[in-house]
Amino acid sequence: MSTLKKVSYKNMVKLYYEELWNKKNKELIDTLFHDNIEFHGSLNIDTKGKKEFEEYMDKILSGIPNLYHGVEIMVEENNTVAVKAIYNGTHSGQLFDYAATNNRIKYNGASFFRFEDEKIVSIWVLGDLSTLHKQIEK
Repeated sequence: MSTLKKVSYKNMVKLYYEELWNKKNKELIDTLFHDNIEFHGSLNIDTKGKKEFEEYMDKILSGIPNLYHGVEIMVEENNTVAVKAIYNGTHSGQLFDYAATNNRIKYNGASFFRFEDEKIVSIWVLGDLSTLHKQIEK
């Protein structure tokens, strides 16, 4: 009989938000992500692999350095975790085609995490871009 405890997918998703994004602890990329991680973001960004995800993260944080991800609801089924989140921060740097406005931003999103070999292998995010765009347009 194995004494190893099964990895909690919900706890891994909590680490993704609380430690990786909110505390900007990029060391967790290797811990949480499968080597072939695929990320699809609602900001029209698709990444494959850990390096591309880190580049995406850097791009987002350069535009909203204090971006905070708040988890409101988390549901787990089989190898998938679904999250309803609220994102907020200050648009104080270049974010894609938008120059810094120093506006506070706050918008909702939903994310779906799929696991394989006890690692996150896929993240699919859908954010309320209409609300975000209204807040960062000059």
